[in-house]
Amino acid sequence: MLEIKNLHARVGDKEILKGIDLTIADGEIHAIMGTNGAGKSTLSNVIVGNPAYEVTEGSIIFNGQDLLSMNTEERANAGIFMSFQAPIEIPGVSMTNFMRAAVNSRRKAQGKEPLKSTDFLKIMREKRKLVEIDQKLMNRSVNEGFSGGERKRNEIFQMAMLEPTFCILDETDSGLDVDALRIVAEGFNKLRTNETSALVITHYQRLLDYIRPQFVHVLIDGRIVMTEGPELALKIETEGFDWIKNQQ
Repeated sequence: MLEIKNLHARVGDKEILKGIDLTIADGEIHAIMGTNGAGKSTLSNVIVGNPAYEVTEGSIIFNGQDLLSMNTEERANAGIFMSFQAPIEIPGVSMTNFMRAAVNSRRKAQGKEPLKSTDFLKIMREKRKLVEIDQKLMNRSVNEGFSGGERKRNEIFQMAMLEPTFCILDETDSGLDVDALRIVAEGFNKLRTNETSALVITHYQRLLDYIRPQFVHVLIDGRIVMTEGPELALKIETEGFDWIKNQQ
């Protein structure tokens, strides 16, 4: 599904990614852990096409397509979704109108007719229940007045509506209490299919107790320096990253 080779990227004059190689197959969940400033969020932003990040070398192939030649909207329509670490408010745009525009935009890119209002509202009602979002929030502007947990649930709700094939969860567990974390993670798990792949970026094991990866990668100073199974996250939880740095 996703193949990254020798990826280098920078912001301004600062090089952050220094040669990332990563392959994610259909249905796989990969976790990336690492110290602050290692490049975890930079990697996710490069994948989704944030224009603030400049790719200076390397390639990203997504389902046979050259991802780096596509703009942000094209990547989203191709099936890439990112749950943001700190979702922003969009004043004046209701959740319902925002989601209807997003869903119909993707349907148009797929050559499908836009959903009728009744069909859209039915789907929205079904998906909303997955992540336990109150109906009253759907009438507010996007994330306006939402708590931290509600914003993160809203991200998973958006994922449910858009049905992407590749999901990036960028520190989705940040700021969540135990109950909110469980609800968000369970919502994600309910939405997964055998074709859905994910990249989970986190500092902590607790999210991986719910969203179980097949592979855990450690990113340090812009490079993936270690890849193992889920047991690696448990060792990092107890011993930190210093023992890995000492092996470099």
